[in-house]
Amino acid sequence: MQRTSSMDEIISFDDAILDSARFSKRHLLLGNGFSIACRADIFHYASLFGQADFSAIPEAKLVFEALNTQDFEEAIKALENGAKILPIYTSDEAAGGEKMAAHAAALKDLLVTTIAGAHPASPNDIDENKFWSCRTFLNYFIGADAHKGGYVFTLNYDLLLYWTLMNEGNPFDEDRIKLKRNDSFGNDEDLPEADYVVWQGETAAHSANIFFLHGALHLFDSGSELQKYTWIRSGERLVDQARRAISDDKYPLFVAEGTSTQKKNKIRHNAYLYQGFKVLTANAQTIAHCFFIFGHSLAENDDHILTRLARGRFRKLYVGIFGDPNSTINKSIMQRAKELAAMRHTRYPLDVTFFDSETARVWDR
Repeated sequence: MQRTSSMDEIISFDDAILDSARFSKRHLLLGNGFSIACRADIFHYASLFGQADFSAIPEAKLVFEALNTQDFEEAIKALENGAKILPIYTSDEAAGGEKMAAHAAALKDLLVTTIAGAHPASPNDIDENKFWSCRTFLNYFIGADAHKGGYVFTLNYDLLLYWTLMNEGNPFDEDRIKLKRNDSFGNDEDLPEADYVVWQGETAAHSANIFFLHGALHLFDSGSELQKYTWIRSGERLVDQARRAISDDKYPLFVAEGTSTQKKNKIRHNAYLYQGFKVLTANAQTIAHCFFIFGHSLAENDDHILTRLARGRFRKLYVGIFGDPNSTINKSIMQRAKELAAMRHTRYPLDVTFFDSETARVWDR
């Protein structure tokens, strides 16, 4: 068992699960660390930055260098803020502000195309044992036979969670894992044989337990409906479908805005995203529930989500810590978690416990 210099205890994931048995439901919030743990060579921001093609917007690459970052959202945020304040200081440079705003928008598109371009082509590119391991992890939260069955909320754009939910392969015959995986998508009533399914609306969403809070690579807004691309109906790999759609100037539903406020505004203007936001908020208000956060740095650009947890009524939050608890990033995460707990009304105090993310063995059992 590890301890930080401030004597904050880091427990194992198994101990966190045992401790959470006193609550009626467990919910899980996933950040990019979930995907990095599977394929760090692809899903880490540094990897995406290295694979991105900045040839059309070379100035934008210099923004990353000036900020000493490879985080797309940080660069987008800086450009959008800069576009607002530049005209204040230089009256003849309004065009410069417009260019910064245009480059911020271009970076959002570049992030989408880079993820699609770098993404594993199919589930076959992921070892079968990894999927089984991940399903074992998810079983604690959405197991069909588990009395703790709750919700999974993800902030990730990639297909790893979706692939895991669809992959029922099992290397051990005696260990069948059945997961609830209702994402509220179903047949288009006008085109039931279409090679995609559509979001069934708020009513159907009440029974859903999987939510992509920031959209995903396989969710496309057609204008009149939200479509989910599927492999089983078209026979075409999801990544290939996404790449083809992007090449036709159709973009998946993504929330890649720079600030928390901008993200929240986009979420509120999309029925599917807003429904997921409301479901998370409602469960955060349920005293008998608990939440786990895995693979998220608790960065302020996701405060539109985090403050809903902070202002809820549930009593226990388990936050994953990866690596040395005394590292700068982990100290920041722990301090941030305490700040969120401090926001809670005294009538409903929030107890935060940190667990060692590596002991969850999400992709490696």
